[in-house]
Amino acid sequence: MASSCLPIIREYNKDDEKGWVRCRVLAFLDSAYYDDVYREKEHYESPSIELVAEADGKVVGLIDVECENEPHTICSSNSGVDATQLAGMIWHLAVHPDFRRQGIARLLLLRAVEDSRRLGLSRLEAWTRDDDWVEKWYQSQGFQRVESYYHIYIDSNEIAPEAVNALIPHMNLKSAFAHYLGDDTSILSQFKRVYRCSRYDLVIEP
Repeated sequence: MASSCLPIIREYNKDDEKGWVRCRVLAFLDSAYYDDVYREKEHYESPSIELVAEADGKVVGLIDVECENEPHTICSSNSGVDATQLAGMIWHLAVHPDFRRQGIARLLLLRAVEDSRRLGLSRLEAWTRDDDWVEKWYQSQGFQRVESYYHIYIDSNEIAPEAVNALIPHMNLKSAFAHYLGDDTSILSQFKRVYRCSRYDLVIEP
């Protein structure tokens, strides 16, 4: 049951980890990333913006942005833009299903943009699979799709496992995961589980 109180947007602290993990798992269950499960929170060597939305003492939303110290060390290169500009990668952005449609993701993003500006970032980058509702949300927040490729999950009946099995004796390949960067999309029809993975960029105004 969603709370009637506005959530508090604050910095993540170590006591939030269990709530962070639960929120992320539940948020991703009805998305194309349903099996991208974390058992503990990711930590970063580079500077980071780590925020949570708290309601009724529970973590109901989260955003993690890893920030560059040097251009293109974390984020993609940005052709046509000053090569000295720094960017931040949105690794995690999620809202608990019971708290959706309350503007929580937008509040998290706005706070992350403010913090990014103070850190001297010129751009935020995010990657997402082809959930229509997720892509529409990014677009509604001012993100632009820059590029795409494909994630392919391959079952044993969709490949010739003997080609791999021959490399390692006594090993039988049952499934695989691949990136397809080509332009011949007819190849994708061979596989049941295929996602377009797209990069979205948000330019941060000074």
